[in-house]
Amino acid sequence: MKIEAIHLREIQMPLAHPFETSFGVTTGRRILLIEIEAEGLTAWGECVAGEHPYYSDEQVDTAWHITATELAPRLVNAEVSSGRDCPALFEQVRGHRMAKAALENAVWDLDAQQQGIALAKLLGGTRDIIPCGVSIGIQATPEKLMETIAKELAAGYQRIKLKCKPGWDSTIFAMVRECWPNILLSCDANSAYRLADADHIAAWDQFNLLMIEQPLWHDDFYFHARLQHRINTKICLDECIRNRRDARAALELGSGKIINIKAGRVGGFTEAIAIHDVAQEFGIPVWCGGMLETGIGRAHNIAISSLPNFTLPGDVSASKRYWTQDIIEPEVTVSSAGTITVPTAPGSGFAVQSDRIERITVRRQTLRRGDAIIS
Repeated sequence: MKIEAIHLREIQMPLAHPFETSFGVTTGRRILLIEIEAEGLTAWGECVAGEHPYYSDEQVDTAWHITATELAPRLVNAEVSSGRDCPALFEQVRGHRMAKAALENAVWDLDAQQQGIALAKLLGGTRDIIPCGVSIGIQATPEKLMETIAKELAAGYQRIKLKCKPGWDSTIFAMVRECWPNILLSCDANSAYRLADADHIAAWDQFNLLMIEQPLWHDDFYFHARLQHRINTKICLDECIRNRRDARAALELGSGKIINIKAGRVGGFTEAIAIHDVAQEFGIPVWCGGMLETGIGRAHNIAISSLPNFTLPGDVSASKRYWTQDIIEPEVTVSSAGTITVPTAPGSGFAVQSDRIERITVRRQTLRRGDAIIS
């Protein structure tokens, strides 16, 4: 596969609705998109880094710099046959997994297009449809939250995930359970608690939660293991699982019983598949979380969610929940049964709206074969 050009673009898009977590409120996104041209084909990748280094130590500007000066020059001057070649190509650059994923995932898409097969099939997917849950941010009032949950359940979503933080947890869970005693319900703390809160968290066992996602430090296995041994509710590990080694270490320690795999966070599809396989070896289910992606990243999430061990509803919800207008056609939709059909067309199965992307681009850079790495 001879790559001829890599285009970096920063686009800016307002969210359809503000999204609040324990980190703060997000009303719009700055997003780094990657476009790769190779042998008459074009493929896109999306960097999931946020505007600030709150969820991760990466953010849009660091991802842009590392991509432009280190990663893209390596890729545009290399001969690659598949996305699996990218980790070795990028290995000298430590960290920066979100930047790496944007490039690697686009190469996987190129490979699928060249072979004339669906990206999901190339990744090893076996599912024709995937079950969908929804992530609901912290709301202005409990009443507003209840209205939002009712709306999402009516739309068919199979699992409700509530963002939580100290002061927005037990009372909220009790209110939701009183109204909907049997729905599949989970919570996501985004590392808002500490081991000193263990008794408080243990009381959540009464709410029959599917899982508690990343309650403690973002980089911790040990204290999550101590917490898991004290509570009955399953802990889901997210931020602390950076690669297959982390997954194996965490599961051997008993740090959690579910893993959230985000290909855009762990360095790309190659590492996401490896984490999936480790979890499957341990008999641990996985699911795909969301990072407020556009349709480009959302299409990639659909593809990875088709792998056999993605047995729990993920956060791959409809485009309209986040954007008044997405940048792909067709937009991602969720059926009344709370499912998404996995595309079967070559590549991601969605067409990128280049004209719309052009209108909302605020920064761009192109690298071509022969451009040198800046040292």
